[in-house]
Amino acid sequence: MSVSEKMINSLEKASWVRKMFEEGAIRKEKYGPENVFDFSLGNPNLDPPVRLNEVLKKLISDDPSGIHGYMPNAGFLETRTAVAKYLTDLNHHSFGPEDIVMTVGAAGALNVLLKTILNLGDEVIIPKPYFMEYDFYIDNNGGIPKTVSTHPDFSLDISSIENAIGSKTKAVLINTPNNPTGKIYSKDRLDKLGGLLTRYSEKYGEPIYLISDEPYSKIIYNGCICPSIFDAYKETFRVTSFSKDLSLAGERIGYIAINPIISEKNTIIELLSLCNRILGYVNAPALMQRAMPFLLSDSVDISLYEHKRNILSNGLKEAGYDFELPDGTFYLFPKSPIPDDVAFVHALQEENILTVPGSAFGGPGHFRIAYCVKDQTIKRALFGFARTMEKYK
Repeated sequence: MSVSEKMINSLEKASWVRKMFEEGAIRKEKYGPENVFDFSLGNPNLDPPVRLNEVLKKLISDDPSGIHGYMPNAGFLETRTAVAKYLTDLNHHSFGPEDIVMTVGAAGALNVLLKTILNLGDEVIIPKPYFMEYDFYIDNNGGIPKTVSTHPDFSLDISSIENAIGSKTKAVLINTPNNPTGKIYSKDRLDKLGGLLTRYSEKYGEPIYLISDEPYSKIIYNGCICPSIFDAYKETFRVTSFSKDLSLAGERIGYIAINPIISEKNTIIELLSLCNRILGYVNAPALMQRAMPFLLSDSVDISLYEHKRNILSNGLKEAGYDFELPDGTFYLFPKSPIPDDVAFVHALQEENILTVPGSAFGGPGHFRIAYCVKDQTIKRALFGFARTMEKYK
């Protein structure tokens, strides 16, 4: 074969997203876009805060010489200083600009971080359900993903994680609030996880890292909070982006934050910057870096997502669906009324409703609904959700 067999296999594993695109295009052509209810992708539908445009206009009008040129691979000093101050105000640690690396979104951040820490064959433990791309990011950098179960309410199962730890374990990768479940991992569970990793790091004589992927940390409801992983464990990294809370998915801007007391800190800092460069990212987008210090405390109107969640959850509950109400994100992860979640997703397609089977996230028997869509789309789709459920009651 003239192309990479490995990538051909990867394409098959990633096929559900591709299938949703293809199915959606076919149905929109056949039935009209307004009659197809696409809940397949987590693409924010709210406009960025108005202040973003004001900030960008000012940056462009005040355009100093060299604003679009190269910079340190970790990012502009003033941007990293602003992020460090923001994190210091939210945590019990004092962050400096050296603890921050600006990245090409959270995906870029994870690839940079995993390349920095992984040796060939190292294992990364992931609680499931989980964002499907993690497998590829780990494989990109020579690692092996090792998934573990969570409790029925999707909270962390510390025993499952412990049973998975071995001499090749390099990291535990969590996503909180979680895609696809919307679960926020509690402080108590994170503290227990931190204690567990401390014990096993001492046993094996080198750190087992904890990586927390947190692009939804501001999209939370009902007064919930997203606990700090830095308070739970020493050997931690926080990865995030502004794609979701500022609706800037296409701008590819995010960062890695290093626990200021992490072991081998100076070496890690140097390697993160090196990996940013040699992976081809070089640095995070310059204009977005200039804008972020003015927007760190901003977000879209989260109450609008909460309103969408409530419309959807109330309608699905009335129709007989079983689900955990999400603490955050813009996803709902109901149980399929039949064991075969793929078959149920196909049944929903007959109502022109596009969702993703839970099997794609390591959560068989469920399906994911991305409700970052217009309210009217949710309301009109509820009839189809109800009709489909009636077929299986």
